[in-house]
Amino acid sequence: QVQLIESGGGLVQTGGSLRLSCAASGRTISGIAMGWIRQAPGKEREFVAAITSSSLYKYYADSVKGRFAISRDNAKNTMSLQMNNLKPEDTAVYYCAATAGASTTLRDVRNIPYWGQGTQVTVSS
Repeated sequence: QVQLIESGGGLVQTGGSLRLSCAASGRTISGIAMGWIRQAPGKEREFVAAITSSSLYKYYADSVKGRFAISRDNAKNTMSLQMNNLKPEDTAVYYCAATAGASTTLRDVRNIPYWGQGTQVTVSS
């Protein structure tokens, strides 16, 4: 079992940057894939980014590719999402997610076993 807690959300203007962090507890994150999922108002949860346990592979939704960067520090049991050039359509609650299975599991929100409580990101136009 792993517990996930996000931080770093807030209000930013279009074109600005934010860095989200996810702190894990309960077990080491070494060996588990992690990622970010977001849910905009009135919409379903959608995949944003994922990173394999060794950081060898990183995956991004097309909508954030080139603007967001996912990273992790297994020694500190943390994961981060650097978000640059933010747009109003990035406004959403961002969730930290994890799975002991394949990192591709994180692309299907229905199959993700571990979730954080979410952190709000609001981008004003």
